[in-house]
Amino acid sequence: MEILRVFNNNLVLARDAAGAEVILTGRGLGFNVKPGQRADPARIVRTFVPSDGRDPDHLAELLAGIPPEQIQLVTQALVAAGAGENLTESATAVIALADHVNFARQRQQAGMEVTYPLQAEVTHLYPEEYSRATKVLAELNARLPDPLPEGEAVAIALHLVNAGFTTGDLSFTYRMTGVIQQLVTVIEESFGLNLAPNSVGVGRLITHLRYLFVRIQQHEQLSGTGSIIGDAIRETHPRAVACAQRVAHLIELRMGSPLSEDEISYLTLHIANVTREGNPGPNGDQAGS
Repeated sequence: MEILRVFNNNLVLARDAAGAEVILTGRGLGFNVKPGQRADPARIVRTFVPSDGRDPDHLAELLAGIPPEQIQLVTQALVAAGAGENLTESATAVIALADHVNFARQRQQAGMEVTYPLQAEVTHLYPEEYSRATKVLAELNARLPDPLPEGEAVAIALHLVNAGFTTGDLSFTYRMTGVIQQLVTVIEESFGLNLAPNSVGVGRLITHLRYLFVRIQQHEQLSGTGSIIGDAIRETHPRAVACAQRVAHLIELRMGSPLSEDEISYLTLHIANVTREGNPGPNGDQAGS
C-alpha cells in the first residue's frame, strides 16, 4: 500500500490496491518514511477503513492522539463482550470509543468525577445497548489497573447507539436521546398510561423514532408511500392521530424540521400500537383509539 501521509511513528494514511484511503497502525510503521513510499506489510498491525463518507484525515488525526494500547484494549473488550463485527471492525466506532476511554482514564488520574445526567434515559430507551455497554465496561476494567466507574457504561452505551447510525459526532445522539424521552412522556401523558420500557411496542416505537431522526438529518423523510394507509389510520385511531400531531410539533420545535404526512401516519400507527400495551396510570385509562 502506498503511504499518503505520516501522522506519527505508528500511524499513516495509505491507499490500498483498490484505490481507497485507509488508516494503518503498527509500531514503527511511520518511522523515517515519506509519502509515496510503500508501507511495510510486516509492521501493519491494524487497518482501519473509513466508512459512511467519513473523512480519513480527520479519523487519522483523532487516532494519532490515542495511545496504540488503548485501541487494542477497546478492541479486545468489544470482542470479549460479544459486540459483533459491525462494531469491532468499524473504524469510527473503535476510534470514538478508544478516544472516550483514553479521556476517561485521564480524568480519573486527575481526580475528576463525571456524572452522566442521561442515565435514566439511556437505560430506558436503549436497554440492549446499555446491557452490552456494561459488558464492555466489565471487560475494560478486567484489563485496567484502575477500573473505571460504573457510570461510564452510560457513555459507552451512547457510543454504541451512535455507531448504528451515519450521524457524525455524538452530539446528535445526545440530543436524540433527550427528545425521544420527551416524546415518550408526551404519549404517556396524552393517554394516562405508564409504558413498560421493555415491551415489544415501546421497543418498536423507539427504534422507529431513532431512524426517523436520522431521516430528518439526512433530509430523507418518508413521502408519498402511505397515503391510503394514512387515511385508514386517521379514521380508526383519532386519539392516536391527535397525539401524533402533538409529537410532530415537538419534533419540529426540537429538530427544526416539519414532518411529512406519511411520517405522521406511521407515528400514529406506532402510538396506537404502543398505547394498547400500556398500563393505566393513576389518572388515566388504557385506550389506543
